[in-house]
This record gives sequence, structure tokens and C-alpha cells, in this order.
Amino acid sequence: MNSEPVKARSEPQRDATSSTKSPLTNTITRLFVKVGVLPILVVIAVAIFASASENFLTARNLMNLLRQSSYLVMVSIGQMFVLLTAGFDLSVGTIIALSSVVGASTMASVYAAFPDAVHLAILAGIAAGVGVGLIVGFVNGIGVAHFQVSPFVMTLGISSIGFGIALYLTGGSPVYGMPMAFGDTFGFGNLLGLPTPILFALLMTIVAIIIVNRTRLGRYFYAVGGNINAARLSGINTHKTLILAYLLCASFAAMAGMLITARLDTGEANIGAAMPLESIAACVIAGVSLRGGIGRVEHVVLEAVFISLVQNGMNLTRVESYLQTVVIGALLIFAVIVDQIRIRLLARLGTH
Repeated sequence: MNSEPVKARSEPQRDATSSTKSPLTNTITRLFVKVGVLPILVVIAVAIFASASENFLTARNLMNLLRQSSYLVMVSIGQMFVLLTAGFDLSVGTIIALSSVVGASTMASVYAAFPDAVHLAILAGIAAGVGVGLIVGFVNGIGVAHFQVSPFVMTLGISSIGFGIALYLTGGSPVYGMPMAFGDTFGFGNLLGLPTPILFALLMTIVAIIIVNRTRLGRYFYAVGGNINAARLSGINTHKTLILAYLLCASFAAMAGMLITARLDTGEANIGAAMPLESIAACVIAGVSLRGGIGRVEHVVLEAVFISLVQNGMNLTRVESYLQTVVIGALLIFAVIVDQIRIRLLARLGTH
């Protein structure tokens, strides 16, 4: 008979203990919910690599870090467009490889035919490289939007096909014969006082922020990712929105592929293999939801720079490249787990 009163007293007592957390604990919890895990990871990584290598914080290395991160920044922003719609693109590596091979081959052919028309050769090569990337993006969008193929299956299949085509076109050999001006300008040169890849990454970041925050298409991305059926009932052309998301992703990846080609000064069929994992990791660790409808461009940019920071630090400390992929994969899993904890804390704080 006394069990009921005892039980009634225990619940207020439990609430009292949960509400009497220290102010410091509450502050840390709210800060974690607000900013996420990225600042913590940055501080830890910088502290470790700065203590392990005296060259890590030098101006030369930091500029090199920003240049290296530019390619991942562009691909990650493109990946974010697709993730916002509750999909993802595993073919970004293929797009980079195909754009490199097709762009370099076209550029070399035009330059060989018209040696004096250097600018024409460069423009033709860039157009061909970006164009083949857009074709891949369009095929992905059609498959996902019109035929309801799973983004995983569609982009994985296209990735296999694309890498096979790139290897077939080159026979596994690099493509040479591009104008020297292409590499000097887009790979190693400066524009407006900044290395060209960094300038392109900044411009594409600004374009992405405008698309996501200032245009109707950006709002459609969030709506389709949040609830595609509700978006369709509200009058949004979901098929067109999905196709445009994959086209934007492909255009960003193709542009990165051409800049990497300029840096290497050759067209390569085996580049970009790690980009799907790294770009998805950058987005997820930055808070972009795999379920769609959540994400910010500036967070993705910072996370892409962070992943490049980790890779740069591991290179300076002579960590083998094979182990570096292990670290990136572990970071991805850790970020997903932490993000789930953050979502639960956010829901708990919202109920109080």
C-alpha cells in the first residue's frame, strides 16, 4: 500500500537531481549543442600536429594547406547540395577523373592542331571537362528523380562505369601535351594576389551561399530533403530539383577536377578515388544531415579545411597514406555518433 506514495516521491526527487547540475556542466552542454564537435576537433588536431612538427604552423605550410583544401572544399560543397535533398553522390571521384581525362585530351588535341591558339585550347579543354561532368550529373539526377533508383545504387554504378571509361580512354597512362600556360595559371599561378585554386574555392563558396540562402532553388533543396512528399504537394517540382542538385554537385566536382589536372600538369584516370568518402565526411562532420534538409555551406567549408589540415599534419608527421584513410573513416563514424548525441541533447533541452 505504501508503494504508491514512495513512487510519487521518487519522481520529483529524480527531477531535482537532474535539474541541479553544475552551471559549468550546463554551459558546456549548451555550447556543444550550439557549435558541435568541429571546434573541439580543430583544437585537438592543431595542438597535436604543432607539437609533433615545427613546420606545421609556418606561413608556407598554412598556405599550402589552404591550396590543398581548395579542391575538397569545392567537391564538398557540391556534395552538400545532394545531401540536402536526402541523397548523396558516390560518383564525384569518377567525375573528377573523367573531367581530367577528357579535358586534358581535348586541350592537348586542340593545342596540337593550333599551337598558336593557346587560350582556345585551354577554353576547349575546360569546357569539355566540365561538360562531361555535367553529363554524369544529369544521368545521376535522371536515375534518382525519374526512375526512383536509390542514390547509393545509382551513383555507385555510375562511379564504376565512369572509372572504367576513364581507364579505357587513356589505357591507364597519363595524358600529356597540354599548354604550359594552363598549369602555370590554374595550377601554380596567382590571380588577384591569391593562388588560383584558393580563389576559385572562395568564388564557388560565395556562389553556393547565395544559392542556398538567397534563391528559391536553395529553399527547394531543404524542402525536398525535409519531406519530399510534402514538397511535392506544396507545388515544388521535386524531379527538377533533384536533377539540379546532382548537376550542381557534378559541376563543382568537374571544376575541381580541372584544377587538379592543372596542378598535376597531366590528365589522370586514377585521381579522385578518395573524394566520395572525404566529401561526405566533411559534410557530415559539419552537421549536414544524411536524412536531408539540414546543413550550412560555411560549416562544410570549415570542415573540408579541417580534413585537409589533418591530412597535412599526418603527412608532416610521416603517417602512411593507407593509415590516413583509416583516420578519415574513423572521424566520419565518430562525427555521426557525436551528431546523434547532439540531436538528443538538443531535443532534451528543447523540452525544458
